Amino acid sequence: MKLDAVRAAESRLLLSTYERNPLLFERGESVYLIDEKGDRYLDLLSGIGVNALGYRHPAIEEAIATQSRALIHTSNLFFHEGQAALAQRLVDRMGLDRVFFANSGTEAWEAALKLSRAHAGLLRAEGRNIGTKFLALEQSFHGRTFGSVSTTAKAKYREPFGPVVPGVEFVRFNDVSDLRAKFSNEVCAVLVESIQGEGGIRPLTQEFFNAARELTQSTGALLVVDEIQAGLGRTGKWCGYQHYGILPDITTLAKPLAAGIPLGAVLCTEEVARAIHPGMHGTTFGGGPLACAVSIAVIDAIESEGLLEHIVEVGNYFRESLHALAKRHDLIVDVRGKGLMLAAEVESAHLGAYVVKEMLKRHIVINCTSETALRFLPPYILEKEHVDHAIVALDEIFTEYEAAHAVGGVSQAGGQVHG
Repeated sequence: MKLDAVRAAESRLLLSTYERNPLLFERGESVYLIDEKGDRYLDLLSGIGVNALGYRHPAIEEAIATQSRALIHTSNLFFHEGQAALAQRLVDRMGLDRVFFANSGTEAWEAALKLSRAHAGLLRAEGRNIGTKFLALEQSFHGRTFGSVSTTAKAKYREPFGPVVPGVEFVRFNDVSDLRAKFSNEVCAVLVESIQGEGGIRPLTQEFFNAARELTQSTGALLVVDEIQAGLGRTGKWCGYQHYGILPDITTLAKPLAAGIPLGAVLCTEEVARAIHPGMHGTTFGGGPLACAVSIAVIDAIESEGLLEHIVEVGNYFRESLHALAKRHDLIVDVRGKGLMLAAEVESAHLGAYVVKEMLKRHIVINCTSETALRFLPPYILEKEHVDHAIVALDEIFTEYEAAHAVGGVSQAGGQVHG
């Protein structure tokens, strides 16, 4: 089999960084991945939130074909039409003023951290009393580069590479009193995800978000919101923070931004942009012509196909279906998320891994994050019939698990549900 040859080659040649599933996917179509044998898999993970329009979407194929025949790359020493056109679409929808394009989510987050420190330095030069400290949240995940991992709470991502970048303190998730106790003039930025992704699809509370905005505005510190997983429509709005009626000073985008072509973006206010001048930051590949063309096609397709409304409708149906499943199975202890960014929390890490494996046997792709959160990040074009198919499979798996482990059958109380 081709898979065996690929696995053998990787074992000799690649760094051991991924525990791959024993599947070799060769192509995709709509919401399905297709392996070397031609078997179709319902993809409820979309490349960890990247393939927002699914596979072989005509707008993406056309953008790649057209732009590849014209210009794939030119350095940022010169102009091309794509960056301003894409930036205009982003600022119009996100509510901020200026954009910097990077190659990935973690590089966008690095730029956001540098912007925050540079802005604090500008304020100090103007006579303001403000420090260089970051407040980040427990359970957070912001990426793999040094600045990003230093603001990521989980020890397994940080400790192997210590000492990490200093000047970061972690606040208990959604704990307003802890935030207030740790905030001071020493803080240059409060760093949050509107909905924690790798942390288990955990939305911020309105109270916590309000407090973070209030505190930062009181000193000139910045509110920086990571929308790399929740942004660009996944929750039914262009950014997760728009559900809260709060505008940050800086936000970051990446995963679905260019449908699999590497691209990240930092958006900021005019006030923050004062801190940057030519030569302070840059990128070789960020915002290249091909990535910008594809990203423009993604945004235009989301709007022309009414996908934000579709995400709300199908996402609500998916969440309600998970809620009903939780009422039948006590093994599901919580359901949470917005739009098509959802999780079903199960009672143990063992069960989480088991469900993922069993779903894959049924040709459905999901994953389990934060050990116990079954995560669903499907393409935006998902339909209710696909949700029904997944729920039937999950019901079967939980029923079989309960029988095998002599767990009580039908739940009377069910799991609690958060929006």
